[in-house]
Amino acid sequence: MGLLRRILDTNKRVQEAACSAFATLEEEAAEELVPRLEVILQHLMCAYGKYQRRNLRILYDALGTLADAVGAELNQAKYLDIFMPPLIAKWQQLPNSDKDLFPLLECFTSIAQALGPGFSQFAEPVFVRCISLIQTQQLAKVDPAAAGALYDKEFIVCALDLLSGLTEGLGGGIESLVAQSNLRDLLLQCCVDEAPDVRQSALALLGDISRVSPIHLQPRLQEFLTAAAKQLTPQSVKDAVSVANNACWAIGELAIKIGKEISPVVISVVSCLVPILTTPESLNKSLIENSAITLGRLSWVCPDIVAPHMEHFMQAWCNALCMIRDDFEKEDAFHGLCAMVAANPTGAVSSLANVCQACASWNEIKSEGLHNEVSQILNGYKQMLGAAGWEQCMSTLEPAVVQRLARYGV
Repeated sequence: MGLLRRILDTNKRVQEAACSAFATLEEEAAEELVPRLEVILQHLMCAYGKYQRRNLRILYDALGTLADAVGAELNQAKYLDIFMPPLIAKWQQLPNSDKDLFPLLECFTSIAQALGPGFSQFAEPVFVRCISLIQTQQLAKVDPAAAGALYDKEFIVCALDLLSGLTEGLGGGIESLVAQSNLRDLLLQCCVDEAPDVRQSALALLGDISRVSPIHLQPRLQEFLTAAAKQLTPQSVKDAVSVANNACWAIGELAIKIGKEISPVVISVVSCLVPILTTPESLNKSLIENSAITLGRLSWVCPDIVAPHMEHFMQAWCNALCMIRDDFEKEDAFHGLCAMVAANPTGAVSSLANVCQACASWNEIKSEGLHNEVSQILNGYKQMLGAAGWEQCMSTLEPAVVQRLARYGV
């Protein structure tokens, strides 16, 4: 309460310090704030009515951080009635060329992710505005006079990020909005934009849309895949690792949804992923993990295309799989590993110790089907090598690894 009262202080510097301090408290306290949400929101919105431009930015940040901290707990009518009407009013009042939109867009992104389907009642005007922001800026790039604005890529980045937040929050509920818009063509332009941060946000949105409504990407699917694959060349990875990371993830998400239709780009993508996996540790850890998952997803949907080349990357790939925590993405990758070994069992013999280590890296495979697949593969190798060959392979592994493999009945 002491902090909340100071947020309403008449002195601007006190407002600023109190609001920043409160945002830090929110990050740490997280769900412990839930019982106090009403009084927090009332104070923040009271401040919203009196703050000047500079401190409003800090207030948006505090509100966005609150949404990140309490998540779906925010999705209650009594809370929404406190903070959404003033935010929507401000959103409608600011013109498309006003830079004060940036912090508001970022704040809405956190709110949309926190509210999930609860944001759907506000979604349409927000979605339409994002599309118009991107259109205005793409026009401003070539003809500022016609656009009535000077080009500023930050508008595009913030609008793309908010569309990602909407897609994440609404899930399949965003489909009707995407269907009625020209988002597909605008997104493709952004995926090939010369500015790395525009491409980074565009590829993140491409991955999000692939998850919930890939059907709307269909007419230009190959162009999207080519644009994403282009970000994975060694030079592109060097120039902009976070762009490459998002491109890699988006390709994997698309592969899972469209299956064999991804086959035209599989070889070019795999040939870019292999150097990432086989490069020494200097590379970004997140990119290595994403590359391992995407390689697994491609192997799962097109094992016949990838399996003939597995000797070139099997060891490095298995080492990367060991680093990934147990979740559905790791499951996808292991479905790919199993599909490839089934398609080309001899291709992995020289890397069998690495395969065993990867299989042992699971705390627990939740999917019974996958557990059985892994078990089948290991037992297949045990038969193929014979007792002596299998023992020799086991003797190269740490005792703890051998112990964990016992779960698969070998």
